[in-house]
Amino acid sequence: QVQLVESGGGLVQAGGSLTLSCAASGTAFSIYPVNWFRQPPGKQREWVADITTGGRPNYKDSVKGRFTISRDNAKATVYLQMNNLEPEDSGVYYCNVGGLIWGQGTQVTVSS
Repeated sequence: QVQLVESGGGLVQAGGSLTLSCAASGTAFSIYPVNWFRQPPGKQREWVADITTGGRPNYKDSVKGRFTISRDNAKATVYLQMNNLEPEDSGVYYCNVGGLIWGQGTQVTVSS
């Protein structure tokens, strides 16, 4: 049984910060790339960031310089550090392992 559990979401004012975590169990975490996606209210899910097995990050243009993705293979956990948050960053954030395995999502709400 493969399970991904996201945590760290919440309500924050614009300009604030949150760090999301995604803990994996039941899969060989270290051999897969990991992605973060988000789904704003009433909108389609969009890709936000990913990190390769070698630790190379990639980002959606609108979050470059504000978000940092990282992974700790010993803990089978991926993180998304989000700084200088904007209301447009609000949505449900999902982690994804290997393009196929999804977490349940964690809500991020950024107020003006």
